[in-house]
Amino acid sequence: MAQSTTFRHDTHSTTTSAGGWSTKRIAVTALFCAVAAICTLFIEFPLLPGVSWLQYDPSGIVALVAGFAFGPGVGAVVSTIPYLVHLGTSGGIYGTIMAMLATATLVIPASLIYRARTTRSDAVLGMVVGGIISVVACILGNLVITPFYAGMTVDAVAALIVPALLPFNLIKVVVNCVVCGLIYKPVSKALAD
Repeated sequence: MAQSTTFRHDTHSTTTSAGGWSTKRIAVTALFCAVAAICTLFIEFPLLPGVSWLQYDPSGIVALVAGFAFGPGVGAVVSTIPYLVHLGTSGGIYGTIMAMLATATLVIPASLIYRARTTRSDAVLGMVVGGIISVVACILGNLVITPFYAGMTVDAVAALIVPALLPFNLIKVVVNCVVCGLIYKPVSKALAD
């Protein structure tokens, strides 16, 4: 049964009368970016055996909560800025691009749909649409980027779509969306206080 109640708190106080970003919105965005950066640096692990370069981290949850709470602009910032820390890691530029691609393609469509109508059913619809876009974008991104990153041929990467890339990205999207759905309401209430 679809609920017509609002799923998020009122964020009007986070913008200025001229439509710009308020001090609160900038501070909250910086906080979300910091939490996402910590997640992507220190909580990263493989989900599937044999493809240890496919690493999961919960930073996508943080970006999704930010996008729902403060709109697609904040979601886009939190989907990109925290991943710049990967430039100094073994993932380098390729890991950074893939992390940004995976998160932004989930968060931006989901928060755009949710922004139009802030009901629980629209949040679910947004996550489903964003999840589909993200999985497709990640598979295509892997076909282009992984040959450079891992020194594999495109055919070798294509052979990994069904046994590794598809299940990894599906699991990642489902975990991000389910956890966001579970924690969003308490987090948004805390931010509203």
